[in-house]
Amino acid sequence: MLKNYFRSLRKDLLFSAVNIFGLALGLAVCLLITLFVTDELRYDSYHQHAARIFRVVSDIHLNGNGINSIITPGPMGPTLVKDYPQIEAAVRIRRIQGGVLVKNGTNTWLESNAVLADPSLFQVFTLPLVAGNPQTALATPNSLVISASLSKKYFNSTHTLGRILQLDDDTTSYAVTGILEDMPAASHFHLDLVKSLSGKIFHDNPWINLYSATYLLARPGVNTATVDGILAGIVTKYVNPEVQQQLHDAPADMTKKGNYFRYYSMPLRSIHLHSNAMGEFEPNGNIRYIYIFIALAILILLVACINFMNLSTARSARRSKEVGVRKVLGSSRQKLILQFLQEAILTSGMALVLAIGIAILLLPWFSQLSGRSFSISLLLNRWIIPALLTVTLIVGLLAGSYPAFFLSAFQPIKVLKGNIAMGFKSSRLRNGLVIFQFVTAMVLVVVTLGIYNQLHYIRTKDLGYNREQVLTIRQTKYLGTKAQTFKQMVEALPGVTGGTMTGILPNTAQIATRGFFKDASARVNETVLMGDWRIDADYIPTLGIQMTTGRNFSPSLPTDSSCVLINETAARLLGYPDPVGKFIYTGPSRVTPFRILGVVKDFNEGSLHKTIEPIVFSLSSNSNAFAFRIRTENVAGLIGDIEKYYHSLSNASPFVYSFLDEDFTKLYTADQRMGSLFISLTVLSLIIAFLGLFGLVNYAAEQRAREVVIRRVLGADIHHVVLLFSKELAGLLLLAAAVACPLAWWGMYRWLEDFAYRTPISIWIFVIAASGVAALGLLTVGLQAVRAAIINPAGRLRTE
Repeated sequence: MLKNYFRSLRKDLLFSAVNIFGLALGLAVCLLITLFVTDELRYDSYHQHAARIFRVVSDIHLNGNGINSIITPGPMGPTLVKDYPQIEAAVRIRRIQGGVLVKNGTNTWLESNAVLADPSLFQVFTLPLVAGNPQTALATPNSLVISASLSKKYFNSTHTLGRILQLDDDTTSYAVTGILEDMPAASHFHLDLVKSLSGKIFHDNPWINLYSATYLLARPGVNTATVDGILAGIVTKYVNPEVQQQLHDAPADMTKKGNYFRYYSMPLRSIHLHSNAMGEFEPNGNIRYIYIFIALAILILLVACINFMNLSTARSARRSKEVGVRKVLGSSRQKLILQFLQEAILTSGMALVLAIGIAILLLPWFSQLSGRSFSISLLLNRWIIPALLTVTLIVGLLAGSYPAFFLSAFQPIKVLKGNIAMGFKSSRLRNGLVIFQFVTAMVLVVVTLGIYNQLHYIRTKDLGYNREQVLTIRQTKYLGTKAQTFKQMVEALPGVTGGTMTGILPNTAQIATRGFFKDASARVNETVLMGDWRIDADYIPTLGIQMTTGRNFSPSLPTDSSCVLINETAARLLGYPDPVGKFIYTGPSRVTPFRILGVVKDFNEGSLHKTIEPIVFSLSSNSNAFAFRIRTENVAGLIGDIEKYYHSLSNASPFVYSFLDEDFTKLYTADQRMGSLFISLTVLSLIIAFLGLFGLVNYAAEQRAREVVIRRVLGADIHHVVLLFSKELAGLLLLAAAVACPLAWWGMYRWLEDFAYRTPISIWIFVIAASGVAALGLLTVGLQAVRAAIINPAGRLRTE
């Protein structure tokens, strides 16, 4: 049987190669997508009690605006453990904004992955220590846990318990009490340096001020609904009384007005793909991308399998005479069925082996494109190989079922006469499968063009500020009182046209939110939650932000320190027809009035995934960051001069700089990667689809060779032959376009929902996609038709 099988493969070498390679490529792409999806779904699964860990999320809404944040009140965790036996443990984790300056002798480092955490950190999470006792590692106020990587960087060893490090200044010493194993990549946060929160006491307004992220370890059997019920009890017992005391409104009255302070729980395993709350430790994934790639994997696998089945059945039809001869010579139908099924399974098995080889070759490219580190060992996962074997077996059985059960059932005389239907008209099932392939191709091309348009829109949209040629220097708080001197020195350099000293830049997601109100009584029905931005008088002109009314801060007017600017969104929420000269207040414990100097034109802060937030700008000397607008041909030289000035004033901290436009682009790294990945996989799927079409057209051309020759002898031109083949495909293409367009529109609409600002779905995307796929399909058919038409009629008729 094998000898006959391989002889058959050699006889139709091109046909067999297209068949096997198409299925192999589809299986390989599906395998790579499976690796990506599996990696996304396994985030945070390494914790021993992952199923019992929840994060508390704040959901606060006041008068038309709200926040959804991972930051919660300081007493939240300890109170839950004290009052509710369903909660076994809780830990508060507070990010240290701007990082921590670490000193060891004369060496200095600035660490960004630095947090404050409770001693219960190791009780809630599974974070193994290379050295130290997890029960006591954070038990004292000046204790410090560092990662193994940092330990090696500081001391060239992990045996460093008891060593002393200076943090932030030379007066605060911390003892290393634990060495943390480097955390896995598949974690929604990564800790390199942990300072103890032991002994932290909360005083003023502890329940309406947000302080830290809170994670809970629930008792076995406690689910999300139970935790949410407990959090509702916390609001009733602790939050509402304080809200009523400070904001002068009863909970029932707040509810009637649509205002609320709520908290809900999110399971640990859901955070990476389902959370987009304010204050996330790191950028998360997106469950929509997972759905998209699962659907893409299924579509690619279906297209590859359909190709394989179509080409296998087409190839088997060529063997109709062989079937007839075998039946005449006494072969039973059962033997023929077994032979065809074995051959199909063997072919699909060869495709599987080739698919694994292709996946291994593509793995480095795929890792770079997706921004992940995939190893060959992942391809040998205990369930991936059995799943591939199962798919391969099913595809082989389905592909072999046609010749096995259809051809073997023919009477010998009918088969020997070659009465097998020909061309695209031969099978409604085959035409349906071809239509499915074209629909898939068109949908993928439309979605690909839509993704490209949205990413282009992001790159070119007017954000309301000028991000070009702006040099930013971050984590500069260690300049201290020398910050203003540094700013003046840099502004005096040739090529620097302006500068600002600030705590926040426009490409940074809003992290500081306060309640502001129009009346000194601080009633909740007057309170609006708005961003609290601390800037200097040069912020607005340096970044090219426009004023719509009023004026900017003036350094020459000391009274401006008690004034604010607001953006247009804030003005609308406050309800002032003409805000300039009006007052707003903040508090509530110490009510402070601020006079509105002017209204700033709205600009997009953070990414375009979220809407513009209301912002209040107050005058400040915050020196956490600097931004300088530059205009020079010698950028490297200018940066070198600025760095010299910086180190002359602060030898303590490193010089960390970037450009504002580059920082903006980084906000969309995940979107760019997903877009590039989707586009690349779409190209591969189109290659698979048109490989199948090529094989089918080749088969149809050979089946109808005698008809083509006769038509040529009777005077038909080549273009008539091309038209003969193309008109059958044209009908299938029109039907495919009618099905593909609404499906593609729905897919694009759902993907764009994730962006607050998005490009419209243009009809030209559908026209280009349908035309492109149709052109490729007709070109494939036309080339094969021309090839069939130029065959020497005499030679072909002689073989017939």
